Amino acid sequence: MPLHPRRRLQPRVVCALPPPNNAPPSNPAGLAKGFSLLEWTNQVLPQGQLVSGVKEGWKMAWTAMMREMAPQSKDGAYTRPAYSFGGRLGEAQFPAEAGRYHLYLGNACPWCHRVALAAVLRGWFRPLPAALGLPAAGAGAGPRALMTYTRLEDDPTRARRGGWVFGAADPDPVFGATDLWQVYDTLSPGFRGRCTAPLLVDRAKRAAVCNESADIVRGLDAAHLPGATTAVQLRPPALVAQIDALNAQIYSAINNGVYRSGFATTQAAYDAVQAELWSALDEMEGRLSASRFLLGDRLTESDVWLFPTVVRLDSMYGPLFKCSRRRIFGNCSPAAVAARPAAVAAAAAAGGTTARARAAAMAAASGGCGGDYPHLAGWVRDIWQLQVPGSLVQISDTLDLDAARRSYFSSLFPLNPGGIVAAGPTAADLQLGTRPPGRGASSALEDVCYPRQPEQ
Repeated sequence: MPLHPRRRLQPRVVCALPPPNNAPPSNPAGLAKGFSLLEWTNQVLPQGQLVSGVKEGWKMAWTAMMREMAPQSKDGAYTRPAYSFGGRLGEAQFPAEAGRYHLYLGNACPWCHRVALAAVLRGWFRPLPAALGLPAAGAGAGPRALMTYTRLEDDPTRARRGGWVFGAADPDPVFGATDLWQVYDTLSPGFRGRCTAPLLVDRAKRAAVCNESADIVRGLDAAHLPGATTAVQLRPPALVAQIDALNAQIYSAINNGVYRSGFATTQAAYDAVQAELWSALDEMEGRLSASRFLLGDRLTESDVWLFPTVVRLDSMYGPLFKCSRRRIFGNCSPAAVAARPAAVAAAAAAGGTTARARAAAMAAASGGCGGDYPHLAGWVRDIWQLQVPGSLVQISDTLDLDAARRSYFSSLFPLNPGGIVAAGPTAADLQLGTRPPGRGASSALEDVCYPRQPEQ
């Protein structure tokens, strides 16, 4: 008799064998799984090496594309290039004349937006006086403005250089070009620089005036057509020093700060500019908690500089440029507004909250939707609803927020290779023009802006 009784053996699965011929595992659900590299490649190459190699190759390609789109310093910080044309409206060679100048503007571009704001406020988009006898804009196009403009489309797949092209609805009326590069090449044959907007051209001379937004804004403000443009000014002489100092901060930390954040190619460069951005926005919030506009109770050039960036922050720069630490507007959706009274009551009952939280609760209680910066949110809504008498274009016409959002997410390929457009916040979410700003008794232009001083 054997020492051990015979036992019936039970089969065990110790490990699964790979599919024959190293084929990927079956996929009965029919899911799109690429090449299934991570499921079978560890038999010939460790997963860590594969992931590291792909990651480094992807990063090299991304960095190269970023440098093409946004020039970089040695430490990976975005450096905005210089501009090519430096004339100014109102100079001897470019005198202020009705119907003589044309602007090329892109809806998505904040630098174009500041130019459009200045043109509206100063009345350059008012109709041409009939007494001048200048031709109309064209059949069915309506009256022609003191200064005409074309709204460019952003499509780098159609542009020969850069991204600005002309659409069928708004063709180039000056040179008949198909894209902005062709305009630049016509103005300066063999042009090799960056084809940027905004661009101001002299139709009479067929010459470029300027493509630097700050200089265009100041030219629009300084030049004046009595009885045609508005009798206001954005740079009153007594405030020039304060305006210039504040503008320098706004430009570096906020206007360019969001781009320096989004286009940074190193963590150190990104972290440095983020500290600047939020500190500067905190300061702007503080200013607007004490006065209707940045430098008191009247609008100045500094408000024109800041507005385009702040109105885009939640919808574009937050999600795409990684400037999402805080929000300007918070949640203005109908459901959030309906739930707000209970949230305000809870915040008030909690006690011991921060000054920022208390300010946000106060803004919510008054019917606003201020997010982290209730005064900045109210200030944006205040400027948005301003009306310029007689202007063919109003402040609310200077930006199609949802079209700009689509442009950012679909055109900036290195930042969003899939081209998926974020769901919001949309223009409806921000409720511009539908909620009262509550920041001033009067919205009449003469009460909002400084009066123009008589010419010396």
